Parts: sequence; C-alpha cells; structure tokens
Amino acid sequence: MELAQVRLLVTDFAACYRFYADVLGLKPQSGAAHGPYEKFSPHTGSAGIALQDRAMMAEVLAELEDTATGHRSLVVLRVDDLDAYCATIASRGATLLHGPAPLTDRMRVAHLKDPEGNLVELQEWLLLRG
Repeated sequence: MELAQVRLLVTDFAACYRFYADVLGLKPQSGAAHGPYEKFSPHTGSAGIALQDRAMMAEVLAELEDTATGHRSLVVLRVDDLDAYCATIASRGATLLHGPAPLTDRMRVAHLKDPEGNLVELQEWLLLRG
C-alpha cells in the first residue's frame, strides 16, 4: 500500500489553488486553477496534496452538502529552513498563526490556514541539521 495523496474538499477552489501554488510554492500537476481537481507536489518526496471541489464530491456522498465546520484536517509539510520559508511565504501573502517556534527538542513548527480554514503545519526537523 502506498499513500497517494491527502485530498482536501474545498468550496473556493480558485483561492485554495492560489494558496497551495503561489503562496506555499507547491507544484500543480495539471494547472487546473479552477478545478474541479488538482494535485500539488513538493519539490522533493512523493506525497502530494490534492484539492477537490466539495460540490463535485457531494454528488457522490450527499452528506457532504452540509457546510464543513471546525478544523477537519491538518496538512503537514517538512521544510529545511523554517525561518527562510516562513519569510518567503509571508512575502507572498501568508499569515502565520503561530511560530516559527520549537514544538519539541527535535522539531520547530509554524502554523497557518489555507483560504478554507484548513490548518497547515510547517515542520523543520532539527535532527536532520547534523
């Protein structure tokens, strides 16, 4: 078994597309900026994040017609230099909710939200620094 992706169901597809592509700097697979689906990949690694229009998925699972409330996901991305990456994405319009700050003696983190309110955690693994 292999994890192919984490898929987020979104209502404002274009805003989320811009966030993952333009703010976080992830690479879109096809360039479908208006949906209804797009997969994003980091520059390294094989895991991906995908966006899917919530209304499209509600055609399959009617319960998704209800408005999503609360924090329903947490996307985690590992970066090599948390301070530099946070400065870069802040210059692109991201608003950090927390950090960069230590989470444990082995990890520093920062948190922000995408346009749909999904939480994004940026991690810097301190043990990888050497």
